[in-house]
Amino acid sequence: MCGAAHRVVDPQSLEEHCAECGLVFTGGELVAPPPLPSEAGRTTSGGRGVGPFAAPGTGRRALGSTLTVRRDGQGKPLAWHRRYEFEHLRRVMFRQTSRAADGPLDRSMARSSLAQAAERLSLPPVVLSEAERIFREAKSGGAFRGRNLPSCVGATVYAACRRYSIPRTLGEVSRAAGARRAEVGRAFKVVQRTVATPIPSTGTRAFLHRYAEELALSGPVRSSVEQMLDEAYQNPELSGISPHGLVAALIYLASERAGERRSRAQVAKVSAVTEVTLRSTSRLVERLMGRPRPDPATS
Repeated sequence: MCGAAHRVVDPQSLEEHCAECGLVFTGGELVAPPPLPSEAGRTTSGGRGVGPFAAPGTGRRALGSTLTVRRDGQGKPLAWHRRYEFEHLRRVMFRQTSRAADGPLDRSMARSSLAQAAERLSLPPVVLSEAERIFREAKSGGAFRGRNLPSCVGATVYAACRRYSIPRTLGEVSRAAGARRAEVGRAFKVVQRTVATPIPSTGTRAFLHRYAEELALSGPVRSSVEQMLDEAYQNPELSGISPHGLVAALIYLASERAGERRSRAQVAKVSAVTEVTLRSTSRLVERLMGRPRPDPATS
C-alpha cells in the first residue's frame, strides 16, 4: 500500500508486516508450538517429557472421582439395593487398588502411615519418597506377606533413613510407626534381603552431630569424641555395640574430661538409651581404651 518492499517478521507474535506502514501480511498463531528437540537430545525411547514432576508413589494417572453412595449424579437419593451395589463396587475397587504392588499408594493406608511416621520423625520429603519406593519394591517381592502394616511401615522408614544417613534409631522409628521394636527389626531384615538396592548402616558421625547439637557441646569436646571414635574403630571388642550407644558413652566420658559435664540422665535422654546401658557401655569403653575418669575433686 505504501510502495515499500521491506518486510519484517516479529519473533514474538510470529507476524510478517511492513517495515514502513506496519501492514500485516501474514498473521501468527495464537499459541506458539513448543520448540523441536535438537538432534543431540533426541532419544529412541519416545515421550515428549512435558509436564510437572511427579514424585514416586503419587497417583500420576488418578483421573477418577470418589462419589458418595447415598445419591446419584443428579443429587437424587438412591434406593437401598443400588446403595448396596455401589458400596460393594467401592470395596472391590479399594481392595484391588491396595493389592496392586506397582500402582500408586495415594489410595492405600500405607501411604498415609508412611507420611505420619515421617512427620513424627521430622524427615525431609526425599526420605519419604525413598520409603515409598522401598515399600513398593519390598511388597512386590513378597517381603510383607503375613506381617502387620505398622511393622512394614517402620521397616521401610528405617531403611530409607539408613539410605540417606539420617540418624534415627530403630526404637524411635518403631514408636513413630506404632509397632514393637522386635517386629520392626524382623521386618527390616526381610526388607534388607529383598530390596535390590543395598542399605548401608548409619555412621556414628551422624549420631555424633545430632547429639552434640542437642547437648550444646563445644568444639574441643566434639574433637575429642571424634578422636575416641577413631580409636574405637580399631578395637574389635567394641564392634558389637550399637552406634548411638557408643557415641553416647564417648560423649559422656569426653564431657567429663573437658569439664563440661553432662549428667548421665541428660545423655541417656538425648541418645534414647537407658541409664543402665549408658553406664555399662561407658565402663567398657574406659576399660578397653584405658581412659580413667578424672577425680571430681580435682576437676
